[in-house]
Amino acid sequence: MPRVPEGAAAVAAEAQAVLDEDVRANRAIGAHGADWLAARCPGRPLRLLTHCNAGALATAGWGTALGVVRELHARDRIELVYADETRPLLQGSRLTAWELHESGIPCVVQADAAAAGTIMRGLVDAAVIGADRIAANGDTANKVGSLGVALACAAAGIPLLVAAPWSTVDRATESGADIPIEERAADEILAFGGTRTAPDGVAAFNPAFDVTPARLVTALATETGVLEVSAGAVPASCPQLREPLTERPARL
Repeated sequence: MPRVPEGAAAVAAEAQAVLDEDVRANRAIGAHGADWLAARCPGRPLRLLTHCNAGALATAGWGTALGVVRELHARDRIELVYADETRPLLQGSRLTAWELHESGIPCVVQADAAAAGTIMRGLVDAAVIGADRIAANGDTANKVGSLGVALACAAAGIPLLVAAPWSTVDRATESGADIPIEERAADEILAFGGTRTAPDGVAAFNPAFDVTPARLVTALATETGVLEVSAGAVPASCPQLREPLTERPARL
């Protein structure tokens, strides 16, 4: 660290500055995303769906996707949040649901396999997810299961909002096809509580992430504003993503 030679106090001050900057950025993401959703879905408190954990436990204390939810809750604009359990590590039920409950935000946990049906039944006004990496063309990598949520949102005609800091945009990665997908340990899905549930000799396919094509991402909320990404999912009067995400705009 460049501040180490200056002593412990300088290192601590730098760490605090990094934390404060992250919280400010997350709060800005939350405010911009909340403004966009409130305008897109006016008139009553919203029913939202989220996948995996993009809250205070995943950031420096506020959250990206959950930052949007927190901001809407502060405005009395949340009716209910559907938190996908997020198999196989259950970040949604272990982390997201805990954060929502601790914040007094009404929520229910549902199986990942229930998400599409919940959306198609008209029980959800919008989905809000985070992102691990966003390619230059707007393709978005997030926890596995996010693509299914995106497809259901597109089929139901409701918004999919991705909330992430601009640093998540990887301008050197042309498209989602260039994003490497980690495959995690087989025991995460072949066993439960240390006991094997699948037959002996059966192998596992356990990707940690999937990639949602840009055409299914209605909008991206960053600390500088909201960029409407999907040419097919936003009104003709809204700005479209016609060029790759090559540089961070001062304001989106």
